[in-house]
Amino acid sequence: MIKRIVAATNFIRKGIQRTPDLAIILGSGLGGLSKLLEEKVEVNYEDIPGFPTSTVQGHAGKLLFGYLNGIYVVMMQGRFHYYEGHNMEDVTLPIRVFANMNIKHIIITNAAGGIGDHLNPGDIMLINDHLSLFVPSVLRGPNLDRFGPRFPDMTSVYSKRYLDKARKVASDMPFEVKEGVYAYMTGPRYETAADVRALKILGADAVGMSTVPEAIVAKHSGMEVVGISFITNKAAGILAKPLSHNEVLETANVAGENMCQFVHALVPKLFK
Repeated sequence: MIKRIVAATNFIRKGIQRTPDLAIILGSGLGGLSKLLEEKVEVNYEDIPGFPTSTVQGHAGKLLFGYLNGIYVVMMQGRFHYYEGHNMEDVTLPIRVFANMNIKHIIITNAAGGIGDHLNPGDIMLINDHLSLFVPSVLRGPNLDRFGPRFPDMTSVYSKRYLDKARKVASDMPFEVKEGVYAYMTGPRYETAADVRALKILGADAVGMSTVPEAIVAKHSGMEVVGISFITNKAAGILAKPLSHNEVLETANVAGENMCQFVHALVPKLFK
């Protein structure tokens, strides 16, 4: 694993002007944020030694480097999911590479189903905590001591300092930004209505198939994490209609402008 991390790090460093200040993972249908990058440099996943490739519709499969609202960032345009057949090492490899590049800050976004009564399609939700009770541990196996301890504290995976900054930015937006707990499920099937009822009882406000493995590894690696969900649909059983990935992408594409506006405004505030 360490050899893969080092090989990918060395390859990426050769093609960029400096170490990014911030990493951003773009969720399904949220690639519009990449259009705001200035002095953009693209690196295809397939060209990076040891990198897996994304197979999901709406995920382009590129690292993008450039300036976003004055901050030099790297964006993942496409992520890796456990349900694609990747093991957890592959899912979180980019996070280890970012940490190895000495990137200390990360924004992780996703498209999610709304469970909480206060969440509707088109809403933005700041993640203040998560549930990962029913999935394999991303830290299982030999510990990577160079990144973090064997038993890392997960009391505040999502930086309280950054949450406060995000709330202040949200208060200036012309739309409401909400907040809640994100539940991670493996997919690729959508949850049953019983799953969703159980998750709601446990305190989940939204549910999805990403983010948590990446957030845990980022926290283990000493990075400060911001998590943001874009609510694309009501979760299973709440409305009397079936769920589809096309609906997720359609909602994200139509209403994703608010998400782009919010993240664009948030990025420089993280460094003040």
